Amino acid sequence: MNELKTIWLTAKANDLPTAAEMVKIARKFRYQKLRNKVLSIVVGAGAIALMLAFSFNTPALATTTIAGMIFTLIACIILIYTNARSMKRFIDLKNYSNKEFIQFLEQTRRNQLYYYKYTQVTGLLFSTLGLLLFLFEFVQKSTTLSAVFYTIAVGWTIFICFYLRPRNFKKQSVKLNNMIASLKKIDDQLQ
Repeated sequence: MNELKTIWLTAKANDLPTAAEMVKIARKFRYQKLRNKVLSIVVGAGAIALMLAFSFNTPALATTTIAGMIFTLIACIILIYTNARSMKRFIDLKNYSNKEFIQFLEQTRRNQLYYYKYTQVTGLLFSTLGLLLFLFEFVQKSTTLSAVFYTIAVGWTIFICFYLRPRNFKKQSVKLNNMIASLKKIDDQLQ
C-alpha cells in the first residue's frame, strides 16, 4: 500500500490542469462555441434582411444582380442552417463525464473537418458567385471600375480561401487537439 501511495504522490501531473480548471475550460469552450454560432446566425439573418431590403427598394434590377442576390441568400441560408443545427449539441452539453466530453470533442473535431472541407467551401462558392454577379450591374459601364472592383473581389476571395481559412482551421484544430490530449491524459491517470 505504501508503494502505491509513493507512486501516486510522485506521479508527474504538473502539465495537467486540475479538475476545476478542466470544468472551467469545458464551460468556456461551450460558451465560446455557442456565442460564435449565435453571432454567425445573426450575421446571416442581417445579410438576408439587407438583401431583401435592397431588392425591394431598388427598381428594375438586372438579371445578374438578382442572380447575385440569390447566390448570396443561399450562402446566408447555409450559414444559418449549419450553425443552428450544430447549436443543439452545444446547448445539450451540460454535465458530462470525462469520457463523454472526450467523445463530444472528437465529434466536434470530425464536424469541424467536414465543415472545413465541404460546407465552408460550398458557402464560399455561393457567396463569391453572388458577389461577382451582384457587382456586375453597377460596374459594367466602366472598364476601369470593373477591373478595380473585380480585382478586389477576386483578391479578397483568394485571400480568404488560401490564407485565412487554412490558418483559422489549423489554429482551431491545434486548440481542440490540445484539449482532447489533456483530457485523455487525465482520463488515463484516473484509470
